[in-house]
Amino acid sequence: MLDINLVRTNPELVKENIRKKFQDQKLPMVDEVIELDREYRAAIQKADGLRGQRKTLSKQIGGLMAKGQKDEAEALKAQVNAMADELAATEAREEELQAEIRKRMLVIPNIIDDSVPIGRDDSENVEIERFGEPVVPDFEVPYHVDIMERLSGIDLDSARRTSGNGFYYLMGDIARLHSAILSYARDFMIDRGFTYCVPPFMIHGNVVTGVMSFAEMENMMYKIEGEDLYLIGTSEHSMIGKFIDTILDEKQLPQTLTSYSPCFRKEVGAHGIEERGVYRIHQFEKQEMIVVCKPEDSPMWFDRLWQNTVDFFRTLDIPVRTLECCSGDLADLKVKSLDVEAWSPRQQKYFEVCSCSNLGDAQARRLQIRVKGEDGRKYFAHTLNNTCVAPPRMLIAFLENNLQKDGRVHIPEALRMYMGGKEFIG
Repeated sequence: MLDINLVRTNPELVKENIRKKFQDQKLPMVDEVIELDREYRAAIQKADGLRGQRKTLSKQIGGLMAKGQKDEAEALKAQVNAMADELAATEAREEELQAEIRKRMLVIPNIIDDSVPIGRDDSENVEIERFGEPVVPDFEVPYHVDIMERLSGIDLDSARRTSGNGFYYLMGDIARLHSAILSYARDFMIDRGFTYCVPPFMIHGNVVTGVMSFAEMENMMYKIEGEDLYLIGTSEHSMIGKFIDTILDEKQLPQTLTSYSPCFRKEVGAHGIEERGVYRIHQFEKQEMIVVCKPEDSPMWFDRLWQNTVDFFRTLDIPVRTLECCSGDLADLKVKSLDVEAWSPRQQKYFEVCSCSNLGDAQARRLQIRVKGEDGRKYFAHTLNNTCVAPPRMLIAFLENNLQKDGRVHIPEALRMYMGGKEFIG
C-alpha cells in the first residue's frame, strides 16, 4: 500500500507506474482517492471544529447555571445537542471515507524499481545469468511421475480417491528424498546465519490482506469455514505477520529467518501436461527465507536471497538460471522480483523453482511494522522473501538431473547424510 502523501503530491508518478504494469483500469482510482482524501480531511477539520465549539459552549453552560441563568443555559444545551448529532454524522462519514480510501489504496500497485524491465507478462521476463552447464543425456528421460512410479515412490490414484486432483502420496525412498531435501535446506540456511522457525499454518484475515493483494488472495487462499482463519499459501504469510503492530528497535535489524511449513493453494487456472503430476498442486512443503530490514539495506538483501537459492541448487549439481520479472509479471505489492529456474533435461528447457521478492514497505505499511531509529524517528521496515526450496516441484528437477541410464537416481554428496549414506536409489 502506497503512502497517501505520495498520491496527494505526485499522482502522475502513481499513474505512470500503473501504466507500466498494464493495469490502466486502475487509473481512475488515483483521482478517486485524491477526491475522497480531500473530503476526508475536510470531515476531520469539521469534526475538530464541532468538538471545539461544543467544549466552549459546555463551559458557557456551566457559567450560566452558576449565575442562575437557566433559560440561557437551556438554549445553549439545545445547541450542544444539535451539535452532537452533527458531530456523530460527521464522524460516521469520516469512517466511511476512510474505508473507501483504503479499499482503493489496497489495489493501487506499489511503485516498481527503476531497474524492472517493462513487459506485459512472464513471457517478457529477462534472463540474467546461467549457473552450471545444462545437460541432455544420451537416453530418454521419462516424465517425472513415471520415474517416481518405477521407484514405487508415488501414488496419485489413492490421493484422487481421498482428496481429489492436485494431491499425492509420496512413498518409500522418494518420500525419504523429499524429507532429506527439506532437512538439507534447513541446515543450509542455518549455516548462512538465518534463524530457523516453524510458524503457524493458519492466519487471520487481516494478516492475509496485509501480506498479499486481493487478486492473489482470491486465487490462492483456502478459508476455514465459519472462522476468521486461512490456510497459508507460503510461510512468508505467517512469518511477516509475526511482526504485525510492532515497533522494532533499529538495532534488532535485520531479522533474517528461515521457515519450514506446509503450503496450501487453490492453484486457480492450472492446466496442461506440465501442470499435472506434482508440478502444480494444492499441498506441498517449503523452506522459505524472510528478511525484515532497513529500507537502504533491502537491495543488498534481495541479491543475497536469490544467490542463496542458486548456491543451494548448485550443491546438488542442478543447473539453474535467473530471470528478472518484468513489470506486468509483478504482483501489486512487489517492488522487484527475480525467479530462479532449474534445468529440465526431459523438456530441454528451464522451469521455475523459486521466486525472490522485495516488497519495499508495502507489507510493513499494511501491517504497521515500524522501526525506531537511534534519533527516535519511526519509519516502516522493508520486507523480502525468497524460496530456498519447494519439493515436490524441486523433486522434478532433482530426479531428471540425477537419473542414470540404468534407471537409478544418483544422490549427491550433500544429501547422503540425510539418506542413510545411500549413493543411489532404485
